[in-house]
Amino acid sequence: MPSALPDGEPMPEDGTLPASALDGAASRPLGFYLHVPYCATRCGYCDFNTYTATELRGSGGVLASRDNYAETLADEVRLARKVLGDDPRPVRTVFVGGGTPTLLAASDLVRMLDAVRQEFGLADDAEVTTEANPESVDAAYLAELREGGFNRVSFGMQSAKQHVLKVLDRTHTPGRPERCVAEARAAGFDHVNLDLIYGTPGESDADWRATLDAALGAGPDHISAYALIVEEGTQLARRIRRGEVPMTDDDVHADRYLIADEVLGGAGFDWYEVSNWATSAAGRCLHNELYWRGADWWGAGPGAHSHVGGVRWWNVKHPGAYAAALAEGRSPGAGREVLSAEDRRVERVLLELRLRDGCPLSLLREAGLAAAGRALSDGLLAPEPYAEGRAVLTLRGRLLADAVVRDLVD
Repeated sequence: MPSALPDGEPMPEDGTLPASALDGAASRPLGFYLHVPYCATRCGYCDFNTYTATELRGSGGVLASRDNYAETLADEVRLARKVLGDDPRPVRTVFVGGGTPTLLAASDLVRMLDAVRQEFGLADDAEVTTEANPESVDAAYLAELREGGFNRVSFGMQSAKQHVLKVLDRTHTPGRPERCVAEARAAGFDHVNLDLIYGTPGESDADWRATLDAALGAGPDHISAYALIVEEGTQLARRIRRGEVPMTDDDVHADRYLIADEVLGGAGFDWYEVSNWATSAAGRCLHNELYWRGADWWGAGPGAHSHVGGVRWWNVKHPGAYAAALAEGRSPGAGREVLSAEDRRVERVLLELRLRDGCPLSLLREAGLAAAGRALSDGLLAPEPYAEGRAVLTLRGRLLADAVVRDLVD
């Protein structure tokens, strides 16, 4: 089941933010994340805030129905307009995620986007993305999304090998994600991403290379590749505990990452974040860059997280509770925290170090600077950027990114 929400102070019923949250807002981009919490089935490795029809039955009633979900989410967008007041910023990015957003009708996703457009306006060059399950879209669906204003789509491919997909409980057939890329291009999408997962129990180096080759052959301009993380409480964790499948291996993950960087780099893809590669700057996911650079975003939907001006908050998780709050004119926020200057410094190091241009050494304290010097000597940080005052991970440093970050935030 989905993981627990963090602790925090109560959210005001009207969603009001501290006055400090909008200080300097004009200099920060604003994005929207729209969460669709529905899935046809639950994948064995997933602990996201998502629900199948069986999990919702009897626990949310009509309020939890996906039939009226688009209008419910639009209510939160209208609440965001009230909370942010006369904030003049047009929205720079919109990202519809889940769950499986494409279980909803294309017209519902467009209706959600229209709510953002009507309340805030979109920047002229706004990036508008939806995630998509390859089996839940077709050419007509994608054409309707493109006509409605979406210009980027991210397909969950995971693997090209049937036995790997089976371990992950993915239901699409090999080859379908590649055909989806062609359909998206035909519909006029400027940018297309494929999400891949490596390190699944039973996957070989040859399987992973076949997946990369299939993904590249489809012609996307962006590829995300993530190591499989076994989260407690998931079906995959239970299968591993029972000995039905082997535990994932960190050394295997490292080998697969090196293969990915080699293959993708050889095909003209450059890494710009530890787990993300694009063929050009225009192909990068601008919405995710908002997260990594600490900009402002409003997360609408059950369990969605938001951040504006150093204030972070999160919504109630269950779709029924979420819809009930909005129906009663209350914020669906479950809690929030106001980040201190030190919190924000640490988060900048945590997130920016994962990016290709790294983080300024000026963000580091004395112990962090000493750790950066050791990381440089150990070949984990690149010498030239370091000499210019920035901590930038080398390829070896990317393999050990979490450990490097832990040392640098001291």
